[in-house]
Amino acid sequence: MTRLLAARGGTLVAIERDPPLAQKLQAEVLQNPAPWARVEIVSGDVLSCNLGSLVAGRFRVCGNLPYYITSPILHHLFRHAHRIDSIHIVIQREVAERIVARPGSRDYGYLSVICQFYTKPQIVLRIPPGAFRPPPKVNSALLQMTLPGERASLQIKPADETAFLEFVQRCFQQKRRTLRNNLREGRSDAEIFQALADVGARADARAEQLTIAQFAALFARLNK
Repeated sequence: MTRLLAARGGTLVAIERDPPLAQKLQAEVLQNPAPWARVEIVSGDVLSCNLGSLVAGRFRVCGNLPYYITSPILHHLFRHAHRIDSIHIVIQREVAERIVARPGSRDYGYLSVICQFYTKPQIVLRIPPGAFRPPPKVNSALLQMTLPGERASLQIKPADETAFLEFVQRCFQQKRRTLRNNLREGRSDAEIFQALADVGARADARAEQLTIAQFAALFARLNK
């Protein structure tokens, strides 16, 4: 991937956690300086990297993510959403399907909301286990995420984004429970029912039935 991206020109910063692989890539850069003129190899964990300091201006993200920390890496990237044009990642297909899931579907959850809040995600390629060496026990997918997502059209101030996402997470805390049960702490039933009615949701609605716009409206009404 690094070789192919380097051949396209521009500045490329490659983050590799495995020291032997990072050293091998660095040696290749030094041995063949011409096609690698603007490539920097960073040996380290992406979750510990200050992405904002690695490149100037806007940037794109490409990578094969460790499947078990896909969600933490995406949360880490979203902290820099204002500078990212697009994200192209290979992840477990099951996770990719949860990310692109729409309201009312079984896979729709908090991960769907936060990813669609910041990006417009789309599965562009389904990848079988045989495409890897050694082959994993799960199917994979290439996910394209263009920015911005629905965040651009919602009336949520940047200072309120963290509180909004925590609110959504609380709504999905017990997915099979109604929103009334997940949100009743410190609020009366009448207050919750009125807020649900105001956003066009049923009194017995569950989190998986609300759109991101409805979550934003519900957040605003319950946090006046």
